[in-house]
Amino acid sequence: MAFPGALGEMPRQFPKLNISEVDEHVRLLAEKVFAKVLREEDSKDALSLFTVPEDCPIGQKEAKERELQKELAEQQSVETAKRKKSFKMIRSQSLSLQIPPQEWKAPPVNPVLSPATPVLASAFVPVQVPYDVPEFQRVSISGDYCAGVTVDDYEQAAKSLVKALLIREKYSRLAYHRFPRTTSQYLCSMRNQKWKVEDEVYPDFHSPPEENEDPYNLDAAPDNLDYVIKLKGGIPFVYDSKEMMELNEPRSLPYPDLQTYTLDLSHVLALIADGPTKTYCHRRLNFLESKFSLHEMLNEMSEFKELKSNPHRDFYNVRKVDTHIHAAACMNQKHLLRFIKHTYQTEPDRIVAEKKGKKMTLKQVFESLHMDPYDLTVDSLDVHAGRQTFHRFDKFNSKYNPVGASELRDLYLKTENYIGGEYFARMVKEVARELEESKYQYTEPRLSIYGRSPDEWLNLAKWFIKHKVYSPNMRWIIQVPRIYDIFRSKNILPSFGRMLENIFVPLFEATINPKDHKELHLFLKYVTGFDSVDDESKHSGHMFSDKSLNPDLWTSEKNPPYSYYLYYMYVNIMLLNNLRRERGMCTFLFRPHCGEAGSITHLVSAFLTADNISHGLLLKKSPVLQYLYYLAQIPIAMSPLSNNSLFLEYSKNPLREFLHKGLHVSLSTDDPMQFHYTKVGIAKSTRFEFGNSTTRVQNDLKTVLFHCLGHSVMSFSHFIHSPSSFSVYYSLLGFRRKCLIS
Repeated sequence: MAFPGALGEMPRQFPKLNISEVDEHVRLLAEKVFAKVLREEDSKDALSLFTVPEDCPIGQKEAKERELQKELAEQQSVETAKRKKSFKMIRSQSLSLQIPPQEWKAPPVNPVLSPATPVLASAFVPVQVPYDVPEFQRVSISGDYCAGVTVDDYEQAAKSLVKALLIREKYSRLAYHRFPRTTSQYLCSMRNQKWKVEDEVYPDFHSPPEENEDPYNLDAAPDNLDYVIKLKGGIPFVYDSKEMMELNEPRSLPYPDLQTYTLDLSHVLALIADGPTKTYCHRRLNFLESKFSLHEMLNEMSEFKELKSNPHRDFYNVRKVDTHIHAAACMNQKHLLRFIKHTYQTEPDRIVAEKKGKKMTLKQVFESLHMDPYDLTVDSLDVHAGRQTFHRFDKFNSKYNPVGASELRDLYLKTENYIGGEYFARMVKEVARELEESKYQYTEPRLSIYGRSPDEWLNLAKWFIKHKVYSPNMRWIIQVPRIYDIFRSKNILPSFGRMLENIFVPLFEATINPKDHKELHLFLKYVTGFDSVDDESKHSGHMFSDKSLNPDLWTSEKNPPYSYYLYYMYVNIMLLNNLRRERGMCTFLFRPHCGEAGSITHLVSAFLTADNISHGLLLKKSPVLQYLYYLAQIPIAMSPLSNNSLFLEYSKNPLREFLHKGLHVSLSTDDPMQFHYTKVGIAKSTRFEFGNSTTRVQNDLKTVLFHCLGHSVMSFSHFIHSPSSFSVYYSLLGFRRKCLIS
């Protein structure tokens, strides 16, 4: 069942904008920024347009002199002095904010869920939290709020950041993605609006089956409807009937406006290169990191004492969720080797493949490859990524082929083959069994849908049901590789629009007529979202705009740019979520790979369209985007061991820096088969002290839907912040909240 919505009467229409002269200027600026990005990628320029130089003393000296001259000039302005005084008053009010003492005591490990206390909107609203925050040593900062930043620059930066957050909130609400309550409350107060808890938007997820309930029951599908679905220009339109389709009168859904979207994208793209905003965000991020260091120094001993007094909670028995892992590599290399040897020993004469019309047994497959599984080792298996894959994504992809043989990949790591993906299903179930035995580990494996054929969805659903792959410790993500150019060059697809049809039309049909698509309807209950994957370092010179070809006309063999993929995936997911919400079905999140390599503009597209992202390394290059991701608390699943073999050395990974600043970071394994040696890869990926590790664990749980504290999945609107359940310091949670609201 899906959770009832808390949306109230929120209008579900896409708000369109008309282009003004200012907007046209922003668009031109965004084009210049995009051109600059391409030049930087080609030249690898050390001083980026988006960063604030740290090691350029001449530039720092000149910048300080300019700021000093501005401040001296402002001191002579009466009008500026008045504005400065008003900012000081605002600052003094914000500094006086304290989390009010609560009589409500910390909940037990398995609390009874109750709605959060509604918070009335005012100029500055103290927000109640569902746990006691003990006394801890705080650092109070007084004085001029604009110290180091001129009033004009501060005002410009504040307006720009607020506008970007409003854009993010708009797209999140339309797609039923999450947006942090605290940030939303302050945005409402700035617009003189009253924030209401019933207006909060969250995704809906399907509850796990009860103890005696069959997770593969096909008889619970809702009734069919007479709706008709048709994709036009890559955008799905839903009609009440064929007659309404002929009249071109679709249902009332938030159909997007490409011109509005590209204008919003241009505003954020221009913002990341704005000088005053860069300076302000750079200083704020440094302030947050320094403030955390002080907090850690002042409260370290008391927090460790608090941690040790929490019974039955340490790193090994807190809930850990791997939010970014690919199913084809969810096992470690030793597990794969052991499974290959076991199948060869127990069923060598089983027919497992067909080549050129000739059926082959497992023994014949290995004989054709001139190898004996008995002699295989983890080294000869050659699936582990090393330094030879650094900046070589092509070599990394070849690591999915055991012993370099694509035949073994098709046999052991695919869902569609001669034996119906049985071997792959058995390995996934073995991984799931280990998770269930550990009790405290969960994962969200990614399965691929390529868009070559609309039958892919039905085949995947049948594979899931036939081999009974369901596990209470697993939920599934669907990844869509950005490889249209390969399919087009082989004449598998006539256009990019056909690829979108193959991916999304079966989902709309299963939503409209679930009784006719029982297998797919059942499988979608256990799917939480979509991912967009491939090598981000392959960039396109095309800037996505309202003048870009629509998908039906994109017939060239050139691959569309990253932002093009993200927009059309977001549009289809958004409309699908709205339709499924109407039907009381679960909704999906958009969770793309983003910011691992390539252009920083990828992170701008994801800021608008994604609920959360994987990797996010390039945030380090842009203080503006990094600060926006902090304010919007966008979850980021980072994989330092994966990055170490592909794009960034472990010692340079910004995970620790992001965690200290307060970004919503979680840890993930990505591909255990390529990057890990042990069964518990997620524990091997970090060297953080326990307190920071469990903070990251709590971020894992807030990122996904697993309910680890009771007997059913919780709605995100009622997600309980119970530090005792995660071994997270109460004082640290209070500190994080204080940093966000002040």
